[in-house]
Amino acid sequence: MEFNLADLFESIVDVVPDREALVYVDHPGTGAERRLTYAGLDAAANRLAHHLADSGIGPGEHVGLYLYNGVEYLQTVLACLKIRAVPVNVNYRYVEEELAYLYRDADLAALVFDAEFTGRVAGALRHTTVLRHLVRVGAPDAGATDAAGATDAAAPDDAPRLPVAPVEFTDAEASGSPGRGFGPRSADDQFIIYTGGTTGMPKGVMWRQEDLFFAGMGGGAPTGVPVSRPEELAERVAGSGEGIVFFPTPPLMHGTSTLTAFIGFHFGQKVVLHRKFAPAEVLRTVEREKVSSMSLVGDAMLRPLVDALEGPLKGTDTSSLFSVSSSGAVLSETIRNRFRELVPHAVLLNNFGSSESGFNGTATDDAGPATGFRVQVNDRTTVVDPVTLKPAAVGEPGRVAQCGHVPLGYYNDLVKTAETFFERDGTRWVLLGDMATVDANGVVTVLGRGSQCINTGGEKVYPEEVEQALKAHPDVYDALVTGVPDGTWGNRVSAVVQMREGAAKPTLQEIQEHCRPRLAGYKIPRGLVVAPLIQRSPSGKADYRWARTVAADGGV
Repeated sequence: MEFNLADLFESIVDVVPDREALVYVDHPGTGAERRLTYAGLDAAANRLAHHLADSGIGPGEHVGLYLYNGVEYLQTVLACLKIRAVPVNVNYRYVEEELAYLYRDADLAALVFDAEFTGRVAGALRHTTVLRHLVRVGAPDAGATDAAGATDAAAPDDAPRLPVAPVEFTDAEASGSPGRGFGPRSADDQFIIYTGGTTGMPKGVMWRQEDLFFAGMGGGAPTGVPVSRPEELAERVAGSGEGIVFFPTPPLMHGTSTLTAFIGFHFGQKVVLHRKFAPAEVLRTVEREKVSSMSLVGDAMLRPLVDALEGPLKGTDTSSLFSVSSSGAVLSETIRNRFRELVPHAVLLNNFGSSESGFNGTATDDAGPATGFRVQVNDRTTVVDPVTLKPAAVGEPGRVAQCGHVPLGYYNDLVKTAETFFERDGTRWVLLGDMATVDANGVVTVLGRGSQCINTGGEKVYPEEVEQALKAHPDVYDALVTGVPDGTWGNRVSAVVQMREGAAKPTLQEIQEHCRPRLAGYKIPRGLVVAPLIQRSPSGKADYRWARTVAADGGV
């Protein structure tokens, strides 16, 4: 047995088959729940795995998941792993052109997609011929047809047509055996996570499963000692009790939630899912399912939970919560403090990581506008000089880098792989996009994404630092900061802010006065746009392309 995710999952099923593994509490269209034991989830994944294999999907071939959160998502991931196919996440916000690019770039052989995306899938497939097998979850959308002309409503003559008739998910399940009977697997089997970042087209991060298990899933013990043998994982589960409940609230298609779900499985515990993030429903589920550990992304998710706990959901029983973790976006000091007042018994973890590195560390308690985003990193993470790739001197800006369990590179992108991954003294390294400094104690202060750095009159400004200062304003609900072309300074710092409901629209001078005690003068916004809503991804990540457009077009 090797550190293969399918092997590890099956070893856990064999020791706790009757434990509850997965709960889907808001099944679309019915309001019903779906509950699967470990044996039940394993059998469901086996059925789909046999269907994919019988349909010609072989080891190493790529299967796209174009799905909202649900049982079908994790079932499909497990099915792919079982037959050594490679699961590939597809962002459900992508439009036709982006989808067509990803289908081609990822060399998808099959796609499992939610029925409401039928029209977009059909439109994107007009620009690519790589996909040969489609599996559709749910009833098809009106106005889109498949290759056989089937539709649930009259479609216009020019409606996109799927090039091959999709197999309905329920039929795919029914056609496969619930038993295993799969061939041997390897720690080298791949798992690809497509990351769009904040600029450019999406890139597929290629992970060996063994590396992802340790770097992204904590090696079976994110807060303890990782396992040293594959068999040890099931041995630990067999010797433990149940009662811990994991609740990944962001979309599974962004990677972090999928890794969180697998961490729950590796403990032999229960994982809870919602189709989409709805703050009130999240809190009701925390109370009803006695959630222990919840993950989310930044203020965009924690702030509405805090608002609900202070308002309509005041009094909700959150006593079961012992940890709430955020990654992918920084939690502001203001929101952290408000949450700790409401849920003082829960540990709030402001984590730092990426699709290219997994988990790197957790912010210190004093991280905030005054000190910066300070992170106590793990022993595989450091800051290196971006030119020499050697350790950066204390206090000198460099790139965050990680060694050891790192990805193989970017799929179909040799140039970007060469720029991001390197080897030193026989050890593999990955360079992250984040600029940072390191102090004498090894604590890393993350400055921000190098690609988003604003050069204003020769001074470098990292948006995240300014955003943290803006979010400390009592009436600012959310904020993004970007550079706007300027004839004198090259670029000027501009802020796009969303105010709290009922708050007065601030002047630029008022915002500047708020920032002045918190930021050096050259970092203070010189432009301000008050937007009705800050645009972010479903997981809460910043959309800087949108912010630049709004900042360039707007003003005060």
